[in-house]
Amino acid sequence: MIIDAHNHADWHKTDLNGFLKNMDENNIDITWLLSWECPRHEYENYNGGLATYLKKGPIPFEAGLEYKKAYPDRFILGYCPDPRDPDAINNLKAATFIHKVQVCGELKVRMMYDDFDAIRLYRTAGELNLPVTMHFDYEFNKPWTNAWPNFWYGGGIDVLERVLKKCPETIFLGHAPGFWAHMSDDDQYDKMSYPKGPVIRGGMISKLLDKYDNLYCDMSAGSGWNAFNRDLEHAYWFTNTYQDRILYARDYFDSRHGELIESLSLSQEVKNKLYFENALKLVPLK
Repeated sequence: MIIDAHNHADWHKTDLNGFLKNMDENNIDITWLLSWECPRHEYENYNGGLATYLKKGPIPFEAGLEYKKAYPDRFILGYCPDPRDPDAINNLKAATFIHKVQVCGELKVRMMYDDFDAIRLYRTAGELNLPVTMHFDYEFNKPWTNAWPNFWYGGGIDVLERVLKKCPETIFLGHAPGFWAHMSDDDQYDKMSYPKGPVIRGGMISKLLDKYDNLYCDMSAGSGWNAFNRDLEHAYWFTNTYQDRILYARDYFDSRHGELIESLSLSQEVKNKLYFENALKLVPLK
């Protein structure tokens, strides 16, 4: 079995038929479909024009819900309301009780993730047994045409540690450049989104995994792939050391994460944990 623990409906110009075809081509049995809810001025226009007419963000919960209704055995529903919405907690509860949401994600908003309203949302997610997928990005100038020259999210690794400490009963999945840049114990994390070169063992990700049992790793997107691929020797050590806390995930429709896993000469036991057992531990099939 293979579970993709991070993807999105109607993402990168891929509709439901294209999504299913891609899953079959990559031997993926089940995909976690995550929403992304935030104001228009807080996201890049990833979807090539589609995003501009969506009221609640580039990936509304309703898009994933349509996929789930069409193919209930192929998808796990995720939903994370904007924590700044006064109805966020009630909406999360309603989505869980009515639509059987099983993941709180993706959280990707321009706020410090240890904000009081966000903490209340995480604690609710913990009570509902929903793991929370968090996107972190540091502030880098990027060539967007929007008024803001960058799209930072979350506030950094120190914010993540405060969240882990304040919400010990909630499971969190770290994701994106602002998380994976901390694979190495160096100073590249706030200088480039995709750090290069050999990894210095003992980065903040390892330190947080050692200290907090409620942190897991979502290896999706270019940032996750780069964190492993930049130093394959370290990737082998890291994957074996934290084999119970890493989830195979893509956030796109390519095969490079699977190819990377297969290149590391891991035991089948470890590969099974990455591909599906860790995901099932967090989100059992119903």
